[in-house]
Amino acid sequence: MYDITTFGEILIDFTSQDINEDGQMLYARNPGGAPANVAVAASRLGAHTAFIGKAGKDMHGKFLKSVLEKENVDTKGMLLDENYFTTLAFVEVSETGERTFSFARKPGADTKIQKEEVDVDVLDHTHIFHVGSLSLTDQPARDTTFYAVKRAKNKGSVISYDPNYRASLWPDEKTAKKHMRSLVPYVDLMKISDEETELLTDHKDVREAAEALYSQGVKVVAVTLGGEGAYLYGKDGGCMVPGFAVKQIADTNGAGDSFWGGFLYKISTSEKQLDELTQEDLKEFARFGNAVASLCVEKKGAIPAMPELAQVERRIAK
Repeated sequence: MYDITTFGEILIDFTSQDINEDGQMLYARNPGGAPANVAVAASRLGAHTAFIGKAGKDMHGKFLKSVLEKENVDTKGMLLDENYFTTLAFVEVSETGERTFSFARKPGADTKIQKEEVDVDVLDHTHIFHVGSLSLTDQPARDTTFYAVKRAKNKGSVISYDPNYRASLWPDEKTAKKHMRSLVPYVDLMKISDEETELLTDHKDVREAAEALYSQGVKVVAVTLGGEGAYLYGKDGGCMVPGFAVKQIADTNGAGDSFWGGFLYKISTSEKQLDELTQEDLKEFARFGNAVASLCVEKKGAIPAMPELAQVERRIAK
């Protein structure tokens, strides 16, 4: 039985590093992709995790698979396709740590995973099944996402969703709204950023957005607020959970994924059902997630920056 299985994109983040002596931008090759980031974040904390998805049978795909294996993420469900190239994301990081993305994904291997290729031995034996929204941008990955979510839900898994909006991967905002919202009725746990509230709910205010998602059947909603922390909403209503002080931001790549990996880890270790979680439980889980994220942003990259349990516990203790 897996604690957490994630599904979707795995890719290379070529992250801007510095300018060389000739004035050219230097990029570092970092393993990434939100679902893969979440799997590694939870694995480093001690969860038994698996990843289901597809990359190209190329140098990048082989590298990504080796990274997951090194991080103790089960890769039985990860395929390498010789017909399509691994998706690449070029990430420019500003002096404040904010990111701008440019994708090489026309198409990327991750968009070509088919229903028949999903490893049901993994899918059918997971406590939490987590997906993002990048797998909804193209077919056949969109239909495969719904197939996997419905099957996992029918098998008793808790469904987790992080609609990770990347404007350049959608033809227009209207299409993005339609498809990103289409998954909400199947979801038990959902994380959105404060920048995505209006896109997913038509409400800019984080409290109104969280309440709107809860009213659609999502049992626990988390809205991340960057360095300010997170707003949580569950059966007892909403609450703010402040973030942790950060020494210095190296970059924010993977911050939301690290928070959610930490939060899902706490959910997976809890002996309570989702509808039994109190506001105090959610505060504790979000505080833990905030600690994970605060450590992540102090290092460059996403997967390489994910902290281990002892580091998180030390930060919370301080």
